[in-house]
Amino acid sequence: MLAEERFQAILSLLEQKRAATVAELARETGTSESTIRRDLNTLDRQGRLNKVHGGATALESEFMALERDVVTREYLNVEEKEEIAQYAAEQIGDDDFVFLDAGTTTMKLAEYMGATKATFVTNGIVHGRILSEKGLKVYILGGQLKPSTEAIVGAGALNSLRQFNFTKAFMGVTGISAGQGYTTADPEEALVKSEAIRRSYATYMLADHSKFNKVYAATIETLEKACIITDRLPDGKFRQYTEITEVEKEDAGE
Repeated sequence: MLAEERFQAILSLLEQKRAATVAELARETGTSESTIRRDLNTLDRQGRLNKVHGGATALESEFMALERDVVTREYLNVEEKEEIAQYAAEQIGDDDFVFLDAGTTTMKLAEYMGATKATFVTNGIVHGRILSEKGLKVYILGGQLKPSTEAIVGAGALNSLRQFNFTKAFMGVTGISAGQGYTTADPEEALVKSEAIRRSYATYMLADHSKFNKVYAATIETLEKACIITDRLPDGKFRQYTEITEVEKEDAGE
């Protein structure tokens, strides 16, 4: 049996049973346990399964077809988003030239911004208004307005981005997966996000715990291309790919 055939047999068995031992997989594929262990190491690195002591479990990643609209998302995990946004806002200094991505967590970052000499570029209509009302210097990208996320996307947005270079970028994301990286539902939004990351010296993905092990249609970048700021990390395996900051506050009684 060829390696890729073994991989498919392993993944098929895990899809049925959700978990299997090395011995079970060796019997299923008609190969040695040492070969299965090597296969599990390979598939784990590829993000196609979770390797555990003595065997493997199926990925908990959930493939998502649709993205909720911005009004719905604004009311999800509000406290977590506020903690993430507050910490992220504290990372911005007077000398920074910042890209602020459209999104509900990044919108809260804009709300938390105090007086600063930093300059902002955003593809979020609401984000630009919030920053402008605070008296901060802000540019809004040109391009097509996507009503469901209130983001500027398309060729015009990409052309606008290419005139800038950023010290820091603060990005929204809908899915984070070991295998597929940072993902979003809309390929056009993914292109804008990817271009902003490429033009930034440092990039921070703002993502509450619910975004992990979710996969959407369009990949933005691989995990090492950005640091992650989250309320809490639900799966420690992500630390092997990039720097992650958890900002969840302990309860007062603890």
